[in-house]
Amino acid sequence: MQVTVVVPTFNEAPNVAELVQRVAASAHGYEVDVLFVDDSTDDTPRVIEQVAASASVPVRVIHRTNPVGGLSGAVTTGLSHATADVCVVMDGDLQHPPEDIARLVTRYRRGDVDMVVASRYTEDGHSDGLDGGSRVLVSRGSTMVTKAMFPIRLKDVTDPMTGFFLVDRRAINLEQLKPRGFKILLEILAREPLRVAEIPFTFASRHAGESKATFGQGLSFVLQLTALRFGKMSLFALIGAFGAVANLAIVWLLSHNGVGNTMSMIVAAEITILANFLLQERFVFQDMRAEASGVINRFAKSFAFNNVELIIRIPLTALMISSWHLSVVIATAITLIAAFVVRFLFHSLVVYAPRRAARKTSPASRLVEELDRQSYSPGEL
Repeated sequence: MQVTVVVPTFNEAPNVAELVQRVAASAHGYEVDVLFVDDSTDDTPRVIEQVAASASVPVRVIHRTNPVGGLSGAVTTGLSHATADVCVVMDGDLQHPPEDIARLVTRYRRGDVDMVVASRYTEDGHSDGLDGGSRVLVSRGSTMVTKAMFPIRLKDVTDPMTGFFLVDRRAINLEQLKPRGFKILLEILAREPLRVAEIPFTFASRHAGESKATFGQGLSFVLQLTALRFGKMSLFALIGAFGAVANLAIVWLLSHNGVGNTMSMIVAAEITILANFLLQERFVFQDMRAEASGVINRFAKSFAFNNVELIIRIPLTALMISSWHLSVVIATAITLIAAFVVRFLFHSLVVYAPRRAARKTSPASRLVEELDRQSYSPGEL
């Protein structure tokens, strides 16, 4: 039996030799090779090549000079370039003990599952390697929220946030995955109906180096979870909600520092329009950018539309208040909901439209199909 161990790395040079040695030593009853997918800015690729020259098992490295999708993108790259169909994914910091690979393989060889997850939260599993009570609390809390949002797909998984698992890549559609952030297991489980088993493991302390966990990764996880559970439209709405809060904060800050009300509203609107565009580029429409027009063109369309929409929406709200005798809150809510739907459609169908798309169906059919695809995929089945 052949097993490829896929290891995404970012500046993990001190851990490479130890990891390869322990992976090789733990392989009994199966053959193993190690594939590093490296996004490092230090000399990690050179260290991997040096270790490969004397290693007792095959060692390869794919160094991504223009990384896409973060850690999740590195894992999907590794899975697509793996020598074996049975792949083990693990971190490069040795917090996932290489000795447990044999236990993952043993469980898989029973033949009744497509994936085996190494869990910190089942039976004798432990999360001792998490630094401090705050990280334990965040880990536990995010796991509970994730399981609550995917009660069907994750019913057999106690630790969907782990990065240590075995998967038969023949059971998943790699092209369907939309890698983002660092929770690739969640991405796979949310999109694929797999047969899953678990083994307990102890999350160890780092062998060397520093943790890569950041606030940005936490934000990325929230956006990933929202997109997976509810689809693109909800992620678009979440960013819009962040923008609305930021808009109010900027207006308050400027108006309380001597800037006129009208100017405060204009400045706040323009700043949030720009911020929303950048967040949408990064988290909502990142999978559509390659086939769309250039970023300057996309920004010009988005910027122009949002300003025109603002010019139309404010007088329309005032008209509804005076003609229909609605309260300002209800009238504003109605126009904001309508503006949100129109804004999402415009960005999906115009701003990020493919440059050279075949046009064999009617515009109405394309609109309905695109709205359905963008709004409700992937969702939970």
